[in-house]
Amino acid sequence: MLPCARWLQPALVFFSSALLTWGGNCPPSCLCPDPHTVDCSGQGLTRLPDSIPLDVRRLLLSNNWIPRIPSDFLVLYSDLVYLDLRNNSLSQIEPGTLSTSSRLVFLDLGSNNLTEISKGTFGESRSLIKLRLGSNPYLSRVSKDAFQGLTSLRELELERNALSGLQVGALSQLPSLRLVRLEGNPWVCNCNFANLFTWLMENRHKLPNGVESLECSLPMDGRTVALSQLSQESFRKCQETLTLTDLLIIIFSGISVSVAAIMASFFLASTVHCFQRWSKGSKGDDEESEE
Repeated sequence: MLPCARWLQPALVFFSSALLTWGGNCPPSCLCPDPHTVDCSGQGLTRLPDSIPLDVRRLLLSNNWIPRIPSDFLVLYSDLVYLDLRNNSLSQIEPGTLSTSSRLVFLDLGSNNLTEISKGTFGESRSLIKLRLGSNPYLSRVSKDAFQGLTSLRELELERNALSGLQVGALSQLPSLRLVRLEGNPWVCNCNFANLFTWLMENRHKLPNGVESLECSLPMDGRTVALSQLSQESFRKCQETLTLTDLLIIIFSGISVSVAAIMASFFLASTVHCFQRWSKGSKGDDEESEE
């Protein structure tokens, strides 16, 4: 028994010192169950905690009152792979905030007060696999290039937001996408929705609850219908109607052609006038020579 005790003593000292080290680096009011996890969930925090270990890999900050993330917050945490900010008071994510999180795999921003996801919000977090943006009741706009560079993203959650429309390019540029949640949004089935409808029909296998879980309101009477009740024929008139962009292009093209025609006419008239003056001058010189 004595030799065993002698052998175990150094191991116990090592683990005891390791536990003390972990506890010493743990931010106040947080738990650190292992050397790479910091759990500050449900602590009533109104800002990000101080003294987060630089080698943290899992950072849990859900169910607090955090209103913003400093744009340079993740610069020092290059090993971070899991970030949970669910159910806080975030109203925006500044572009570039997440651009330095090159190893981030999981990001939860659900149940906040986000209003817009703009271009550059996620930088090019090529390692990101799962992104949760659901249950943001004021989120009404997602830029076409909001998810640009997220080449590894497999799961995207945008359910229960305030989206009435979504540019299809925001989804079609995600080559690894396997699952997308869009239910619970106040979609409007107008001509702007036509391209998204086509994409949804072609990618219905990526909807975990099927097309049946999606509804939209008709622009004519505001009546809500399930997308499964619609077809491409429902948007046939959109192909016959010129959009504002089309009208602007036609008007601009007409103006350009008119300006070009006026300039050509002016140039031609100036050329003819100069030629006539030159001809008269030449005749006068000939007559003087003959005399």
